[in-house]
Amino acid sequence: MAQELKCREHDAVRKAVGIYDFTHQLLEVTGKDAGAFLDKVFVNGFSHAKVGQAKYTTMLDEKGIIRDDVIIFRMEEECYWISTLYIDKMIAHFDAVKKGEDVSYRDRTSETSMIAVQGPKVRQVLNAILGESVDGIRRFHIVPNTLGAQKIYVARSGFTGELGYELYLAPDTVEATMKALEEAGKKCGVEVTRMTTDAILTSLPLEKGYVLMRDLEGTNPLEVGFDWTVDWSKDFIGKEALEKVKKEGAKRALLGFRTEKADLPIAPGAEVLAGGKTVGKVTMFTESLTLGGGIGYALVNLADVKEGDTITIAGVETTLTPRVFYDIDDARIKA
Repeated sequence: MAQELKCREHDAVRKAVGIYDFTHQLLEVTGKDAGAFLDKVFVNGFSHAKVGQAKYTTMLDEKGIIRDDVIIFRMEEECYWISTLYIDKMIAHFDAVKKGEDVSYRDRTSETSMIAVQGPKVRQVLNAILGESVDGIRRFHIVPNTLGAQKIYVARSGFTGELGYELYLAPDTVEATMKALEEAGKKCGVEVTRMTTDAILTSLPLEKGYVLMRDLEGTNPLEVGFDWTVDWSKDFIGKEALEKVKKEGAKRALLGFRTEKADLPIAPGAEVLAGGKTVGKVTMFTESLTLGGGIGYALVNLADVKEGDTITIAGVETTLTPRVFYDIDDARIKA
């Protein structure tokens, strides 16, 4: 029964609309030096981002190892929002590296919740309840809007691999908004499904190659394919170590693999073997409810194996592949 429910919810996002409270911890960073400070702490560049622009990025230690991966929104000229799951560690890190910059930060999680609205028919539903159409919002941008008398923000982003938006709004309006979305769906002839299973953290994002911190633990951005997030033109904590990796080449890679069956004893940490030798470990494995069978990620040593090579996990032979299994050309999220 639980698996049937997960399948229905997964399909709802792939074919119609799924909604769920996906509230992360939210750190607000303000001040004259806010952009420059974020440039120092994160690999991506923020001081020259436009108001309303969002960027995915990572925070490194001096050794170039990822400490957190986040999305940062530039809300105003001197105001940024950071969406994270590890806000206490982030604040402690900020305190440790702050060197007199004119910058302040505060936890505003209790003031702001976030509802994810995801699926190919999402625009019909949102446009039925919001004051302004969402049609013109570009990917990875956030804009103000209204929901009745409430001022909210709408970001075009998501963690499902589908066309999606995220609503930032007052916590005490979450349930009423969920009901409004369901009612709007009925009026539009679109089935809106509340997500209650772990499909939002397993099958949906994994099919698209999205990662959680458990996949990134102990890695640097170049090992996990995040070189596109690094702004090499500026200084940032961990840059010297990362430049060395760039020069010498990454020693490991986070790749994908597929299995014919999903009901297999493969768990995070499982050994990846090639030629009888341990060459890496599994970071995640789940059933692909769109493609069938199992899919997973493996962090492997490039001195031993590469994409296209045969490996064995839990006695099952498979092949290393790119870790994006679904919508490889991004057609659905760019719709």
